[in-house]
Amino acid sequence: MAVYSANVSERRQQPPELAISTVIFALRPDADSARPTIWLPLVRRTRQPYRDLWALPGGPLSQEESLQDAARRNLQDTTSLQPSYLEQLYAFGGLDRSPVQRVVSIVYWALVKPDVAALARETENVRWFRADHLGQLAFDHNQIVDYALWRLRNKVEYSSIAYAFLGEKFTLAQVREVYEAVLGKELDPANFRRQLRAATDIEATDEYLQGGRHRPPRLYRYTGSTSPGNGPLG
Repeated sequence: MAVYSANVSERRQQPPELAISTVIFALRPDADSARPTIWLPLVRRTRQPYRDLWALPGGPLSQEESLQDAARRNLQDTTSLQPSYLEQLYAFGGLDRSPVQRVVSIVYWALVKPDVAALARETENVRWFRADHLGQLAFDHNQIVDYALWRLRNKVEYSSIAYAFLGEKFTLAQVREVYEAVLGKELDPANFRRQLRAATDIEATDEYLQGGRHRPPRLYRYTGSTSPGNGPLG
């Protein structure tokens, strides 16, 4: 695919542009998997460079906004999402990120709950993709997604951000599904359940999940914070 580019002298004369991009992760069901998997929404580019390629939601940083406010606005404008967890990920400023002008992107990553993800607006130019089935993205966005996934997998081991993927009440099996989707491996159900029940920030409710064939599982509530801390696998 031909990529639109400016010549070297033109690029040197232009000041770097500061932009905001966001990686948004959610657990969604998948027809090819019996369990939920990690998905993220992407936006199709409608202009050069990289026209028609998919990219992370984002845009230029305005003079009137904080970085976090700009990230939230971009999410709202492109996907209508309001994440429960939003954190600055990293700054990407390689010289060759854009063939037109040097762009420095402040990247945020967000986690959204299932009910919020289900409300995300999808159009011809906004679509959800499995995080492990992306194909070629615009700019260096494949590298950014890979870094965000690496960060998520590491952080889920020592913090409680897994609960940012869940609703207010959940079963222990649903918590395990989050960890399995993030870590990409199956966990021993009995051992995982034992660790969760020993955690001080998990509280059993008097409610049960209805609708299944078997004995309905008990619903639990998370009482801690999704900020970094000791998670149930730490």
